[in-house]
Amino acid sequence: MVLDERKMKILKTIISTYLETGEPVGSRTIAKDSDLHLSSATIRNEMADLEELGYIIQPHTSAGRIPSDLGYRLYVNQMMEEHDMEIKEKEEEIEAERQMMFQKMDRMEEMLKSVADVLANDTNYATLVSTPHIRESKLKFIQLSMVDHCRMLAVIVVGNETVKNLLINVEDPLSNEEILKLNILLNSFLQGLALNEITLELMHTMKVQAGMHASILETVFSGIVEAIHEADDMEIYTSGATNMLKYPELSSPAQTTALIDTLVGKKQLVQLVDETVSDRDKHGIQVYIGSENQLPSLRDCSIVTATYELEEGGTGTVGIIGPKRMDYRKVVHTLKNLTADLDEIFNKKA
Repeated sequence: MVLDERKMKILKTIISTYLETGEPVGSRTIAKDSDLHLSSATIRNEMADLEELGYIIQPHTSAGRIPSDLGYRLYVNQMMEEHDMEIKEKEEEIEAERQMMFQKMDRMEEMLKSVADVLANDTNYATLVSTPHIRESKLKFIQLSMVDHCRMLAVIVVGNETVKNLLINVEDPLSNEEILKLNILLNSFLQGLALNEITLELMHTMKVQAGMHASILETVFSGIVEAIHEADDMEIYTSGATNMLKYPELSSPAQTTALIDTLVGKKQLVQLVDETVSDRDKHGIQVYIGSENQLPSLRDCSIVTATYELEEGGTGTVGIIGPKRMDYRKVVHTLKNLTADLDEIFNKKA
Protein backbone atom coordinates (compact mmCIF):
# COMPACT_ATOMS: atom_id res chain seq x y z
CA MET A 1 0.00 0.00 0.00
CA VAL A 2 1.27 3.50 -0.88
CA LEU A 3 1.17 5.72 2.19
CA ASP A 4 -0.26 9.21 1.98
CA GLU A 5 2.03 12.16 2.72
CA ARG A 6 0.95 12.52 6.36
CA LYS A 7 1.48 8.86 7.22
CA MET A 8 4.85 8.90 5.47
CA LYS A 9 5.97 11.94 7.47
CA ILE A 10 4.93 10.30 10.72
CA LEU A 11 6.74 7.08 9.80
CA LYS A 12 9.90 9.04 8.90
CA THR A 13 9.74 10.88 12.22
CA ILE A 14 9.35 7.62 14.16
CA ILE A 15 12.30 6.03 12.32
CA SER A 16 14.65 9.02 12.55
CA THR A 17 13.83 9.55 16.24
CA TYR A 18 14.26 5.86 17.05
CA LEU A 19 17.58 5.74 15.16
CA GLU A 20 18.80 8.67 17.24
CA THR A 21 17.52 7.67 20.69
CA GLY A 22 16.95 3.91 20.60
CA GLU A 23 13.74 4.47 22.56
CA PRO A 24 10.14 3.76 21.43
CA VAL A 25 8.51 6.89 20.02
CA GLY A 26 5.17 8.19 21.31
CA SER A 27 2.61 10.53 19.78
CA ARG A 28 3.60 13.46 22.01
CA THR A 29 7.23 13.25 20.79
CA ILE A 30 6.04 13.30 17.17
CA ALA A 31 3.74 16.26 17.83
CA LYS A 32 6.62 18.17 19.42
CA ASP A 33 9.47 17.27 17.03
CA SER A 34 7.73 17.26 13.63
CA ASP A 35 6.28 20.08 11.53
CA LEU A 36 2.94 18.33 11.05
CA HIS A 37 1.02 20.60 13.43
CA LEU A 38 -1.33 17.76 14.38
CA SER A 39 -2.87 16.94 17.73
CA SER A 40 -1.62 13.93 19.69
CA ALA A 41 -4.99 12.25 19.16
CA THR A 42 -4.76 12.55 15.37
CA ILE A 43 -1.19 11.26 15.43
CA ARG A 44 -2.25 8.27 17.55
CA ASN A 45 -4.92 7.41 14.98
CA GLU A 46 -2.38 7.57 12.18
CA MET A 47 0.07 5.45 14.20
CA ALA A 48 -2.65 2.87 14.73
CA ASP A 49 -3.12 2.68 10.94
CA LEU A 50 0.64 2.32 10.42
CA GLU A 51 0.75 -0.47 12.99
CA GLU A 52 -2.14 -2.25 11.34
CA LEU A 53 -0.35 -2.01 8.00
CA GLY A 54 2.77 -3.53 9.55
CA TYR A 55 5.12 -0.54 9.30
CA ILE A 56 5.56 -0.03 13.06
CA ILE A 57 5.18 -2.20 16.14
CA GLN A 58 4.55 -1.67 19.85
CA PRO A 59 7.26 -3.54 21.77
CA HIS A 60 5.16 -3.70 24.97
CA THR A 61 1.93 -2.28 26.39
CA SER A 62 1.83 1.47 27.09
CA ALA A 63 5.07 1.99 25.14
CA GLY A 64 5.61 4.08 22.01
CA ARG A 65 6.23 2.52 18.62
CA ILE A 66 9.34 1.36 16.82
CA PRO A 67 9.78 0.65 13.11
CA SER A 68 9.28 -2.88 11.81
CA ASP A 69 11.45 -4.44 9.11
CA LEU A 70 8.76 -3.44 6.59
CA GLY A 71 8.92 0.14 7.88
CA TYR A 72 12.70 0.20 7.57
CA ARG A 73 12.47 -1.16 4.03
CA LEU A 74 10.00 1.54 2.94
CA TYR A 75 12.18 4.21 4.55
CA VAL A 76 15.37 2.98 2.84
CA ASN A 77 13.69 2.59 -0.56
CA GLN A 78 12.36 6.13 -0.48
CA MET A 79 15.69 7.46 0.75
CA MET A 80 17.43 5.81 -2.23
CA GLU A 81 14.85 7.22 -4.64
CA GLU A 82 15.40 10.71 -3.24
CA HIS A 83 19.15 10.20 -3.53
CA ASP A 84 18.81 9.11 -7.17
CA MET A 85 16.73 12.21 -7.87
CA GLU A 86 19.43 14.40 -6.31
CA ILE A 87 22.04 12.76 -8.54
CA LYS A 88 19.84 13.29 -11.62
CA GLU A 89 19.23 16.94 -10.74
CA LYS A 90 22.95 17.49 -10.24
CA GLU A 91 23.75 15.87 -13.59
CA GLU A 92 21.08 17.97 -15.32
CA GLU A 93 22.51 21.10 -13.72
CA ILE A 94 26.04 20.24 -14.94
CA GLU A 95 24.73 19.38 -18.41
CA ALA A 96 22.84 22.68 -18.64
CA GLU A 97 25.97 24.59 -17.70
CA ARG A 98 28.02 22.61 -20.25
CA GLN A 99 25.51 23.35 -23.02
CA MET A 100 25.58 27.02 -22.09
CA MET A 101 29.39 26.95 -22.43
CA PHE A 102 29.16 25.32 -25.87
CA GLN A 103 26.59 27.87 -27.04
CA LYS A 104 28.61 30.81 -25.75
CA MET A 105 31.76 29.49 -27.44
CA ASP A 106 29.93 28.95 -30.75
CA ARG A 107 28.34 32.39 -30.58
CA MET A 108 31.71 34.01 -29.86
CA GLU A 109 33.46 32.32 -32.80
CA GLU A 110 30.69 33.17 -35.24
CA MET A 111 30.49 36.74 -34.00
CA LEU A 112 34.24 37.35 -34.28
CA LYS A 113 34.33 35.93 -37.82
CA SER A 114 31.41 38.21 -38.69
CA VAL A 115 33.15 41.21 -37.11
CA ALA A 116 36.22 40.66 -39.34
CA ASP A 117 34.04 40.49 -42.48
CA VAL A 118 31.89 43.51 -41.61
CA LEU A 119 34.94 45.64 -40.76
CA ALA A 120 36.61 44.74 -44.06
CA ASN A 121 33.47 45.64 -46.03
CA ASP A 122 32.90 48.91 -44.15
CA THR A 123 36.49 50.18 -44.29
CA ASN A 124 37.81 48.67 -47.54
CA TYR A 125 40.92 47.63 -45.63
CA ALA A 126 42.15 44.29 -44.31
CA THR A 127 41.07 43.26 -40.82
CA LEU A 128 42.01 40.85 -38.08
CA VAL A 129 40.13 39.75 -34.98
CA SER A 130 41.59 37.44 -32.33
CA THR A 131 39.78 35.27 -29.84
CA PRO A 132 40.35 36.25 -26.19
CA HIS A 133 43.75 35.15 -24.94
CA ILE A 134 44.05 34.09 -21.31
CA ARG A 135 47.47 33.47 -19.86
CA GLU A 136 47.48 30.84 -17.13
CA SER A 137 43.95 29.82 -18.05
CA LYS A 138 41.91 28.47 -15.17
CA LEU A 139 39.78 25.37 -15.01
CA LYS A 140 36.05 26.12 -15.01
CA PHE A 141 34.56 22.70 -14.46
CA ILE A 142 34.73 19.00 -15.32
CA GLN A 143 31.88 16.61 -16.05
CA LEU A 144 32.25 12.85 -16.16
CA SER A 145 29.54 10.60 -17.63
CA MET A 146 29.33 7.03 -18.92
CA VAL A 147 29.09 6.65 -22.70
CA ASP A 148 28.69 2.87 -22.64
CA HIS A 149 29.65 -0.01 -20.34
CA CYS A 150 33.41 0.39 -20.98
CA ARG A 151 33.91 4.06 -21.87
CA MET A 152 33.55 7.28 -19.91
CA LEU A 153 33.42 10.82 -21.32
CA ALA A 154 35.23 13.64 -19.52
CA VAL A 155 34.23 17.15 -20.59
CA ILE A 156 36.82 19.70 -19.46
CA VAL A 157 36.00 23.42 -19.71
CA VAL A 158 38.80 25.94 -19.34
CA GLY A 159 38.90 29.74 -18.92
CA ASN A 160 37.98 31.26 -22.26
CA GLU A 161 35.38 28.58 -23.02
CA THR A 162 37.88 26.07 -24.41
CA VAL A 163 36.15 22.68 -24.24
CA LYS A 164 38.04 19.38 -24.41
CA ASN A 165 36.26 16.03 -24.71
CA LEU A 166 38.23 13.05 -23.45
CA LEU A 167 37.21 9.38 -23.76
CA ILE A 168 38.42 7.16 -20.91
CA ASN A 169 38.37 3.37 -21.05
CA VAL A 170 37.15 1.69 -17.86
CA GLU A 171 37.13 -1.99 -16.92
CA ASP A 172 33.71 -1.86 -15.27
CA PRO A 173 30.91 0.72 -15.64
CA LEU A 174 30.56 3.18 -12.78
CA SER A 175 27.25 3.78 -11.05
CA ASN A 176 25.58 7.19 -11.05
CA GLU A 177 26.59 7.61 -7.42
CA GLU A 178 30.25 6.81 -8.16
CA ILE A 179 30.32 9.27 -11.07
CA LEU A 180 28.67 11.97 -8.95
CA LYS A 181 31.31 11.49 -6.24
CA LEU A 182 34.12 11.81 -8.79
CA ASN A 183 32.52 14.93 -10.32
CA ILE A 184 32.22 16.52 -6.89
CA LEU A 185 35.80 15.53 -6.01
CA LEU A 186 37.25 16.97 -9.23
CA ASN A 187 35.29 20.21 -9.17
CA SER A 188 35.64 20.92 -5.45
CA PHE A 189 39.43 20.50 -5.61
CA LEU A 190 40.28 21.90 -9.04
CA GLN A 191 37.64 24.45 -10.04
CA GLY A 192 39.20 27.88 -10.53
CA LEU A 193 42.82 26.68 -10.46
CA ALA A 194 45.53 27.49 -13.01
CA LEU A 195 47.92 24.77 -14.14
CA ASN A 196 50.71 25.87 -11.82
CA GLU A 197 48.32 25.60 -8.86
CA ILE A 198 47.57 21.90 -9.46
CA THR A 199 50.40 20.42 -7.40
CA LEU A 200 51.58 16.81 -7.07
CA GLU A 201 50.47 16.88 -3.43
CA LEU A 202 46.97 17.98 -4.44
CA MET A 203 46.75 15.25 -7.09
CA HIS A 204 47.95 12.64 -4.59
CA THR A 205 45.29 13.71 -2.06
CA MET A 206 42.60 13.46 -4.71
CA LYS A 207 43.73 10.02 -5.90
CA VAL A 208 43.65 8.73 -2.32
CA GLN A 209 40.07 9.97 -1.96
CA ALA A 210 39.15 8.43 -5.34
CA GLY A 211 40.34 5.01 -4.10
CA MET A 212 39.84 2.33 -6.73
CA HIS A 213 39.07 4.99 -9.34
CA ALA A 214 42.42 6.79 -8.97
CA SER A 215 43.50 5.73 -12.47
CA ILE A 216 40.54 7.65 -13.93
CA LEU A 217 41.75 10.80 -12.21
CA GLU A 218 45.23 10.25 -13.63
CA THR A 219 43.78 10.31 -17.16
CA VAL A 220 41.65 13.37 -16.36
CA PHE A 221 44.73 15.22 -15.04
CA SER A 222 46.47 14.64 -18.40
CA GLY A 223 43.39 15.97 -20.21
CA ILE A 224 43.35 19.08 -18.02
CA VAL A 225 46.97 19.85 -18.91
CA GLU A 226 46.20 19.51 -22.63
CA ALA A 227 43.02 21.62 -22.34
CA ILE A 228 44.80 24.46 -20.53
CA HIS A 229 47.60 24.48 -23.09
CA GLU A 230 44.99 24.58 -25.88
CA ALA A 231 43.20 27.45 -24.11
CA ASP A 232 46.41 29.48 -24.08
CA ASP A 233 46.53 29.27 -27.89
CA MET A 234 44.55 31.88 -29.80
CA GLU A 235 42.59 31.89 -33.02
CA ILE A 236 42.89 34.81 -35.44
CA TYR A 237 40.23 35.55 -38.05
CA THR A 238 41.12 37.76 -41.01
CA SER A 239 39.16 39.27 -43.85
CA GLY A 240 39.60 41.73 -46.70
CA ALA A 241 43.07 40.65 -47.86
CA THR A 242 42.11 41.43 -51.47
CA ASN A 243 41.10 44.97 -50.46
CA MET A 244 44.78 45.77 -50.23
CA LEU A 245 45.12 45.30 -54.02
CA LYS A 246 42.98 48.42 -54.52
CA TYR A 247 45.82 50.68 -53.38
CA PRO A 248 48.51 51.26 -56.04
CA GLU A 249 51.30 51.77 -53.50
CA LEU A 250 50.70 48.20 -52.22
CA SER A 251 50.06 46.45 -55.53
CA SER A 252 53.55 45.45 -56.68
CA PRO A 253 53.93 41.65 -57.04
CA ALA A 254 56.41 41.44 -54.15
CA GLN A 255 54.22 43.53 -51.81
CA THR A 256 51.06 41.69 -52.81
CA THR A 257 52.59 38.27 -52.18
CA ALA A 258 53.96 39.31 -48.78
CA LEU A 259 50.66 40.88 -47.71
CA ILE A 260 48.54 37.93 -48.77
CA ASP A 261 50.91 35.46 -47.09
CA THR A 262 50.74 37.43 -43.84
CA LEU A 263 46.99 37.91 -43.80
CA VAL A 264 46.01 34.43 -44.97
CA GLY A 265 48.80 32.46 -43.25
CA LYS A 266 48.25 34.40 -39.96
CA LYS A 267 51.40 33.03 -38.28
CA GLN A 268 53.13 36.41 -38.30
CA LEU A 269 50.00 38.08 -36.93
CA VAL A 270 50.24 35.97 -33.77
CA GLN A 271 53.32 37.97 -32.77
CA LEU A 272 51.46 41.26 -33.24
CA VAL A 273 48.42 40.10 -31.28
CA ASP A 274 50.49 38.47 -28.54
CA GLU A 275 52.42 41.69 -27.94
CA THR A 276 49.18 43.67 -27.85
CA VAL A 277 47.40 41.50 -25.28
CA SER A 278 50.51 40.85 -23.15
CA ASP A 279 51.49 44.49 -22.64
CA ARG A 280 48.83 46.49 -20.80
CA ASP A 281 50.40 49.69 -22.12
CA LYS A 282 49.30 48.54 -25.58
CA HIS A 283 45.67 47.98 -24.58
CA GLY A 284 43.07 50.36 -25.93
CA ILE A 285 43.73 52.03 -29.31
CA GLN A 286 47.23 51.80 -30.80
CA VAL A 287 48.39 53.13 -34.18
CA TYR A 288 51.50 51.72 -35.90
CA ILE A 289 52.62 53.62 -39.01
CA GLY A 290 54.98 52.01 -41.50
CA SER A 291 58.26 51.01 -39.86
CA GLU A 292 56.73 51.35 -36.36
CA ASN A 293 55.19 47.89 -36.70
CA GLN A 294 57.40 44.82 -36.22
CA LEU A 295 56.28 42.80 -39.26
CA PRO A 296 58.52 43.33 -42.32
CA SER A 297 55.70 42.40 -44.71
CA LEU A 298 53.59 45.27 -43.34
CA ARG A 299 56.24 48.01 -43.29
CA ASP A 300 54.47 49.84 -46.12
CA CYS A 301 51.16 49.72 -44.21
CA SER A 302 49.60 51.21 -41.12
CA ILE A 303 47.97 49.07 -38.46
CA VAL A 304 45.41 50.31 -35.93
CA THR A 305 44.64 47.90 -33.08
CA ALA A 306 42.16 47.92 -30.24
CA THR A 307 41.55 45.49 -27.38
CA TYR A 308 38.39 44.09 -25.83
CA GLU A 309 38.20 42.19 -22.55
CA LEU A 310 36.17 39.42 -20.94
CA GLU A 311 34.92 39.88 -17.40
CA GLU A 312 36.35 36.50 -16.34
CA GLY A 313 39.74 37.44 -17.74
CA GLY A 314 41.17 37.37 -21.24
CA THR A 315 41.97 39.99 -23.82
CA GLY A 316 41.30 39.96 -27.54
CA THR A 317 42.52 42.20 -30.34
CA VAL A 318 40.78 43.82 -33.29
CA GLY A 319 43.01 45.31 -35.99
CA ILE A 320 42.61 47.22 -39.23
CA ILE A 321 45.45 47.12 -41.77
CA GLY A 322 45.61 49.56 -44.65
CA PRO A 323 47.85 51.92 -46.59
CA LYS A 324 49.68 54.64 -44.69
CA ARG A 325 47.17 57.10 -46.16
CA MET A 326 44.24 55.34 -44.46
CA ASP A 327 41.44 57.41 -42.91
CA TYR A 328 42.77 57.31 -39.33
CA ARG A 329 39.94 59.32 -37.82
CA LYS A 330 37.29 56.96 -39.21
CA VAL A 331 39.27 53.83 -38.31
CA VAL A 332 39.92 54.90 -34.71
CA HIS A 333 36.28 55.93 -34.25
CA THR A 334 35.08 52.59 -35.69
CA LEU A 335 37.37 50.55 -33.41
CA LYS A 336 36.40 52.50 -30.29
CA ASN A 337 32.71 51.84 -30.91
CA LEU A 338 33.28 48.21 -31.87
CA THR A 339 35.38 47.26 -28.85
CA ALA A 340 32.90 48.96 -26.53
CA ASP A 341 30.16 46.84 -28.11
CA LEU A 342 32.24 43.64 -27.74
CA ASP A 343 32.98 44.40 -24.08
CA GLU A 344 29.25 44.80 -23.44
CA ILE A 345 28.22 41.68 -25.39
CA PHE A 346 30.80 39.30 -23.93
CA ASN A 347 30.38 40.54 -20.36
CA LYS A 348 26.61 40.26 -20.21
CA LYS A 349 25.40 37.72 -17.64
CA ALA A 350 24.03 34.59 -19.32
